[in-house]
Amino acid sequence: MLIRRSLNSIHGQGRRGRRGQATIEFLFSVLLMILLVFMIFEVVMMVYTYDVLGDAAKEGVRYAIVHGCDVAGFSGACAGMSGGDPTGANVEAVVTRYAALSFHDLSSLTVTVAYPDGAANAADRVQVTASYPYQPLIHFGWPAIVVHAAAAGRIAY
Repeated sequence: MLIRRSLNSIHGQGRRGRRGQATIEFLFSVLLMILLVFMIFEVVMMVYTYDVLGDAAKEGVRYAIVHGCDVAGFSGACAGMSGGDPTGANVEAVVTRYAALSFHDLSSLTVTVAYPDGAANAADRVQVTASYPYQPLIHFGWPAIVVHAAAAGRIAY
């Protein structure tokens, strides 16, 4: 009995001193798991944002490919004719409308439409780039990450 009391005094108070240890370890483990779940959720939402932007850019390119040579009374090849959307305003509207189907606030969405060959004529190229500053859902003071998605194609005859 004397030995047990002296060992307890050397190593602290025995079982009474370790009563809350399991509770504290459980608390730290749960907090770590919750943080991990939220981090995984943020990564999934960022990938979802990139996927939506990529699909919206592809939809804009599809629209430009089909409507690039959209001239009234069109029949046959329209080489040399001015395209129906040289500024890309219609393509931007298509991209914005497609991206609006997601759960994002599109007030800061930037859509860039470029015709590297000069105009929206038949056989010219079109490039659509969509940029969106992704703001994390849980704000730990993290900066916005700008997500870019691009697509390109050639206008059909």
